[in-house]
Amino acid sequence: MASVKVYNMNGQETGTLELSADLFEMEYNEPLIHQAVVTRLANDRQGTKGTLTRTEVRGGGKKPWRQKGTGNARQGSIRAPQWIKGGVVFAPKSRDFSKKMNKTAKRTALFSAISKKIADGEFYVIDEVAVKDGKTKEMIAFLNAFKFDSTVLLVMNDNDALVIRAARNIHGLNTMSIDLLNTYDVVKNSVLVVAKDAILKLQEAYEVYSDEDVKEAEEE
Repeated sequence: MASVKVYNMNGQETGTLELSADLFEMEYNEPLIHQAVVTRLANDRQGTKGTLTRTEVRGGGKKPWRQKGTGNARQGSIRAPQWIKGGVVFAPKSRDFSKKMNKTAKRTALFSAISKKIADGEFYVIDEVAVKDGKTKEMIAFLNAFKFDSTVLLVMNDNDALVIRAARNIHGLNTMSIDLLNTYDVVKNSVLVVAKDAILKLQEAYEVYSDEDVKEAEEE
């Protein structure tokens, strides 16, 4: 079992928590984590840009002037790329940038990233993530109690409106529900802070690995 310390919002240690070693002591798999991050970034791309080629621009069917005798350079269409309002050479077109990743590989990448945070001492479990009035100063006091000086991802079991409001104006502090936790946000932030009930919910959801899933991951 992987044992981690549990703290309160004031930075005081309140106990320990035993987590599954199969999930939270996983070997660091950088290629798989890289694949998960690339997949996430690719899926965020809209790919809606697009311009017209010379065959798609309206007009230009008639030759602007005769081939010879005018003193001008010969031209075949006013919609050629060198003309104003002409078509674009190698015009960019809308495309789908999305990528797919096997769910077992995605899950392995997530827990590999979390295990790396635990091993590096960049993982904290809070017994209860809550603020009284939803004030920014309450969240600043929390950060000062732990002496965080880098980007922090605060993961809750549910989206607490007061916590989100208290944290939204603090640069470098991000909040997220455990249901939305992903590899990209884990590696993007330097420190991972998770509520106790949230990490237990995550463990319960992914603790059981079937033989078929393990075999599928090995084949990839």
